[in-house]
Amino acid sequence: MDEEQRQSPSFPGTLPQLLQANAARPGSEGAAIREKAYGIWQTYSWVDYLRYVTQTGLGLIALGCRRGETVGLITGNHPEWLFSEIGAQAVGCITMNLFTAAVADELSTSLHRIQAAVVIVQDQEQVDKLIASRAKLPHVRRVIYIDPTGMGGYDSDPWLISFRKLLELGEGLDREKPGLFAQEVRRGNPEDTALMIQTSGTTGLPKLAMLSHRNLTAIGESWVREVSINPGENWISMSPPAWIVDQMWGLGVALLGRMTMNFPETPETVQEDFREIGPSRIITASRFWEELASRIRVRMADAGRTKRWLFKEAERIGRAVLARQIDKRPLSPLLKGLHRLAGLIVYRPLLDRIGCANFQSAYTGGHPISPDVISFFRAIGLNLKQCYGLTEAGGIFQIQPDEEVKPETVGRTLPGIQIRIAEDQEVLVLSRSVFQGYYQDYQASEAAFVQGWLRTGDAGYLDRDGHLLIIGRKEEIIRNKSGEAFSPDFIETRLKFSPFIKEAVIFGEGRPYLTAMINIDFGNTGSWAEARMIPYTTYMDLSQQAAVEALIREEVRKVNEQLPDVMKVHRFILLYKLLDADDDELTRTGKVRRRFVYGLYLKLIEAMYSGSDTVRVQGKIRYRDGQTGEIDTTVRIIHAL
Repeated sequence: MDEEQRQSPSFPGTLPQLLQANAARPGSEGAAIREKAYGIWQTYSWVDYLRYVTQTGLGLIALGCRRGETVGLITGNHPEWLFSEIGAQAVGCITMNLFTAAVADELSTSLHRIQAAVVIVQDQEQVDKLIASRAKLPHVRRVIYIDPTGMGGYDSDPWLISFRKLLELGEGLDREKPGLFAQEVRRGNPEDTALMIQTSGTTGLPKLAMLSHRNLTAIGESWVREVSINPGENWISMSPPAWIVDQMWGLGVALLGRMTMNFPETPETVQEDFREIGPSRIITASRFWEELASRIRVRMADAGRTKRWLFKEAERIGRAVLARQIDKRPLSPLLKGLHRLAGLIVYRPLLDRIGCANFQSAYTGGHPISPDVISFFRAIGLNLKQCYGLTEAGGIFQIQPDEEVKPETVGRTLPGIQIRIAEDQEVLVLSRSVFQGYYQDYQASEAAFVQGWLRTGDAGYLDRDGHLLIIGRKEEIIRNKSGEAFSPDFIETRLKFSPFIKEAVIFGEGRPYLTAMINIDFGNTGSWAEARMIPYTTYMDLSQQAAVEALIREEVRKVNEQLPDVMKVHRFILLYKLLDADDDELTRTGKVRRRFVYGLYLKLIEAMYSGSDTVRVQGKIRYRDGQTGEIDTTVRIIHAL
């Protein structure tokens, strides 16, 4: 980070004005964006970046977009996301990204709420969803598709236009009125609303948080100052653009830090693309790290005896070093030597294999993660750190300093941000990055603040070193029959450290003991079953195998051994289907919608407290292709103690 970045306040302008400034700097021909397509990395300089944003913004004007209108974006991790978002903001429009995985009704409801004038989508799949809901979208004047694959038969529909055609319209308008784009950008005010982001919606319909240009440049400034980001550093974008973290980083941190944004070819090639690009930092959801830890542990369990022994010993050495670092105790010469040797033989080859060898720092956020996952990766040499934030605060504002990482905390507050703990233990935040309020919801906006401080809704406390520990959502704190309180997240994250458990939901409000509903990890558990010649066909079939029940009982027992008596899981069931966002059981970011799940599976939950050993389930189940079928099965209630 250069001295100018270190000393200056947040950029005193809008995001498009910041992009203009970057394109005018010396070195603007350097890489601003890279995208891998057909196995080849394509590079866009800062000048290219601005040119495409200019053409996109002017193309929207040519289509009749007016300042103050909203533009919906349903895109993947591609440069066109940035061109579309900043281009729309440059001409005074407000953007809102939606998840590409959302079903047609979900998309049409969200677009109708914001009265989107134009929608920019990734491909034919998204076009088909909007066409199916066209009658519900009278306010949408045009749908712009980025990927033309499969769109040949849609040419006659005037509602649709290609992104290439949009750029041509913008280029033509630029030739006709060469000063128009610069004029529009100058009209922007940093306090203008730049975008809206849907909150997770764990308790109901997602609210629409409005973030200004100032909010995003402020959070970007905090990150750039704290972690000393240097111009040209690589960052790889792999989380959905509809998530606050990729918005915070792609529009705030990357622009202010003049980083290079890298887009992988496909989700399946991410690890290979890691190795080719060598990104210095990554920030993504906890589920990514949970699944990666599970894959590593399962593969090591299937490795030969020598490799298993080497990995086990290297992990033991790493954990010993980690424990001393946390306690700030010196390492003995022997432990230093063993740790260096383990790095050469085990850590470095493993990290290179999973594409993480070049990370200076890796961050996990969005949902609580088990300290076991943090400790596991740090023990094998990956500088993984838990962080914390929320949409309404502009993104992540708590991170762990390199020199004092504690697996159970979310670290210290970034520069320019203040937190305090209220009397009821709620975490409160004060910052220039705090949002403007909820769209068309004055009552909820007022309730979000107390004396100017943002209410996070999370309970927490500060330890003696000033690190923040998050207990859990205030509204989700469980009180058992004896009145003892604790967070279900605390138990669930530890259960999910098992490579065989994908999701866990804890119940126990007003009950004499705790129970759980568990989703097995189909891939890892299936491999385990195949290695033992256990036949199965579907997820439901595998989840109800007696051997699988015994396997998960042992995994739950291991977690119970780490917990106080009041937190132990007494009984659990293996759910016959995966919890799914399409069934409203999860949010699009993978968080459990507890109230909905409780109501939907009340019969199963009550059975775990009734003394029954089995419960019959009859009803409908929806498949991935949208079809529904009948289900009639018997679920066993498993005793964990």
